[in-house]
Amino acid sequence: MTVGLFSYLAALLAYLLLTVLLITSWRGRLMGLFAVLAAVATAAWAMVNAILLSDLRLPAQLPAIVELARNGAWLIFLAHILVADHEQQASRLWIRAAWGMIGLGGLLTVVLPAIVASLDRASSMATNATLLGWTLQAIVGLLLVEQVFRNRRLEKRGEIKHLCLGLGAVFAYDLFFYSDALLMHRIDPGLWEARGIVNALIVPLIAVSAARNPSWSLEVHVSRHVVFHSATLSGAGIYLMAMAAAGYYIRYFGGTWGALLQIAFLFSAGIFLLLLLFSGQWRAQMRVLLSRHFFSFKYDYREEWLRFTEALSRRGASLPEAIVTALGGIVDSPGGMLWVMNEYGVYELMERVNLPEPGILVQPAEHPMVHFMMRLGWVVDLDEYRLRPELYEDFDLPEWLEELPAAWLIIPLLFRDQMCGFVVLARSRIKRSFNWEDRSLLRTAGHQAASYVAQHLADQALIRARQFEAFSQLSAYVAHDLKNLLAQQSLIVSNAEKHKHNPAFIEDVITTIKSSVERMNRLMNQLRDGVRGEPQTCVRLDDVIREAIAAHADRNPKPQTESLREGLRMKVDKERLRTIFGHLIQNAQEATRPDGSVRIRLDREGRNAVIDIEDDGIGMSPEFIRDRLFRPFDSTKGLTGMGIGAFESREFVRLLGGDLMVRSHPGRGTLFRVFLPCDEPASGPAETRDD
Repeated sequence: MTVGLFSYLAALLAYLLLTVLLITSWRGRLMGLFAVLAAVATAAWAMVNAILLSDLRLPAQLPAIVELARNGAWLIFLAHILVADHEQQASRLWIRAAWGMIGLGGLLTVVLPAIVASLDRASSMATNATLLGWTLQAIVGLLLVEQVFRNRRLEKRGEIKHLCLGLGAVFAYDLFFYSDALLMHRIDPGLWEARGIVNALIVPLIAVSAARNPSWSLEVHVSRHVVFHSATLSGAGIYLMAMAAAGYYIRYFGGTWGALLQIAFLFSAGIFLLLLLFSGQWRAQMRVLLSRHFFSFKYDYREEWLRFTEALSRRGASLPEAIVTALGGIVDSPGGMLWVMNEYGVYELMERVNLPEPGILVQPAEHPMVHFMMRLGWVVDLDEYRLRPELYEDFDLPEWLEELPAAWLIIPLLFRDQMCGFVVLARSRIKRSFNWEDRSLLRTAGHQAASYVAQHLADQALIRARQFEAFSQLSAYVAHDLKNLLAQQSLIVSNAEKHKHNPAFIEDVITTIKSSVERMNRLMNQLRDGVRGEPQTCVRLDDVIREAIAAHADRNPKPQTESLREGLRMKVDKERLRTIFGHLIQNAQEATRPDGSVRIRLDREGRNAVIDIEDDGIGMSPEFIRDRLFRPFDSTKGLTGMGIGAFESREFVRLLGGDLMVRSHPGRGTLFRVFLPCDEPASGPAETRDD
């Protein structure tokens, strides 16, 4: 078997295999059809040339026809790829250019030589025309390859770069071969014989691009291990060929020292190649490089990410449990543990799924395992660590993990350069390899899970803060009410010496103390239950206002009613509403001179009851109303005030669906207007009573 025959047989076998792969996975789309036709045409071209080298007779025009078919098929294929990235008008231009080149090439390489042959004339013009046609086809092929690559969107060039590299190399080789033949008026036998192997070598590149282009409807997948070994052998062959060529030129230009230099150079190159081939680290790096850039990935990342996010948000599971099961689902792990950093800076066990209880429930942050994961962010494979501990420098297992034989992987949860936790996964249900792609996916998923953990911790902290805030607010309200009760008791004590022999005073004291005891009992129940107020009942607003007025009638100026519309009802906590009216009345009294006036009105506007509490006291400035009146714990009464009466009044009124508005002028008085939704129909006269 000659070298040329072996070359073209290799090309035939390679393109037949590519054709089978493309046909078996073709789904009927047009781009896939053009890919199949190009592979078939190249296989036919290789077969015809192999037959010629076997000294078998073929029709004179057949080699030129298959050459034209091969070139034309790849031109059409490239033109249709280019069409996908252009508008309709430009698409038609490139398709027409490709077909025009095929027509011109057919005229120069098939039709013109056939006419000359029919005239029984041997003319160099026909040979030159054929070589010119093939040269033009190679030039157009290079032009199309460049346009395909340049017009591809930057983020999608990875899908097409291997095809462009392979076809660009073939067209460049053809351009050199055709132009050399055209200039030298002869075909170089060595270059012609090498064309077969040159075309065969680009088949893996075409297959990779086919696998990366869903629009071709092709699902070509080549085993990493098979192609890695074949790529290693091919690379070694190319390396040795390059070294042999370099050695030849050393010998040719080395003079008397040429032979010695050639032997020394080839020996050194061979030793260097063996060192590379037997280096485990180099092979591992090459395997990762080839897997990342030349093969379809192990995972369908879109499906994995959808499944992962769905598992994180599934119903019926707490977030810590969902994080463990979602990360475990990626590598078929049946369970695991979630450790989360608490507010004291140590990691505590938050969730455990299908793993036994560890010996401890907290993991100090100063442990070497924690420092290792924070520094490098690696996913730790415990099986690999036990076999090759030198890979994990400065890493050490805590005792509770050493005593857990089911532990397999440790995934750091990194969020904004902080490790908010880590997940320990149990060994997979099935025996499976764990490679760089698993690590990369788990590490990325760990970043996503870390954001969920950080959000969960922030939510828990916010809930606790709100609970303390609610309790503090309740305590402030209760303290404010107790202050008012103490004021009543102080008033009784101050008047007791003067009126202790007055039966009416004693009766009033007993009634006041009884009411105070009842209110203090309610306040204690509110503190115990953490709930402000009593159950709602249907009350008449005019009755609640009269009770509030009566409770504050013992100090000047005494509150007076101008008009109270009767029959306005609403469902409300009566005691709390009476307390709110009492706050507003008391504030009006405290802001007014003893000889001043505090007037109270109740009416209706539309669906709302309107309660006015107006005084002619010192009034307030607009700035004070805007900035300080409703600010809690801001009081103008010094140590006797708490600054929450107005704030609580407005908050409670708004909670009922109403509002509290203020109109005031310094030196002229203040009007507090309360709007409350009521149930009484809009009809019915207003009744006025003077109390």
